[in-house]
Amino acid sequence: MVALCCRSCDLAAGGASTTPSERFYAAMEAEYGLAGRQRIEAWFELRAPEVRDANTGDRFSLENANNYFNEVPWISDEQHWGQRDYWATPVEMLGSNGGDCEDFAVGKFFTLSHKQIDKEKLRITYVKSLTYNQAHMVLVYYPDATAEPLVLDNINKTILPASQRDDLVPVYSFNGDSIWLAKTREKKLAVGSQGSLPSWRDLNRRMEALRSRIERVPKLD
Repeated sequence: MVALCCRSCDLAAGGASTTPSERFYAAMEAEYGLAGRQRIEAWFELRAPEVRDANTGDRFSLENANNYFNEVPWISDEQHWGQRDYWATPVEMLGSNGGDCEDFAVGKFFTLSHKQIDKEKLRITYVKSLTYNQAHMVLVYYPDATAEPLVLDNINKTILPASQRDDLVPVYSFNGDSIWLAKTREKKLAVGSQGSLPSWRDLNRRMEALRSRIERVPKLD
């Protein structure tokens, strides 16, 4: 099992202490403009756990998160951030209105892990896209231990079972706590540290800074 340092997942699963105030949103507006602020506000609203019944289950949450992030334009890291590989926080992605495949998968992960969905059902999955002959990243959802997983993607925007995505070849997956080999649910890579995923570690650092920034801003109400 790999310790991937997911304290910042508390931002996705946190309670009142990570509910932004008007002052925080005003700071986001100053940084990203009014449209950026509105996208960030909408994300925090989207994260709110909804009441479920036997008919909707997790599917409603999956559709909402998938559709919301897939509205954001795709922009390469080099064009958007001036870096070869940069994993943006959801706030950075939504505020700047752009991201690449890692950002879509990460944004959906942090959204759904807040919405009463067990994090063990969610895996950010590194794949090879046969269509584009390049590396790609998606979010995969396992309804239960034996069910076929569903794929949430920014290229094919329809949530489909993995068996219907033969254009994707899985390489490895992770969820903030563990890394798994391709096509396995139980066999974890014993790498011994989070160092094999420096982009995830850097993302967590910035998510923790965001959480601290929210908590430092006093509520006005």
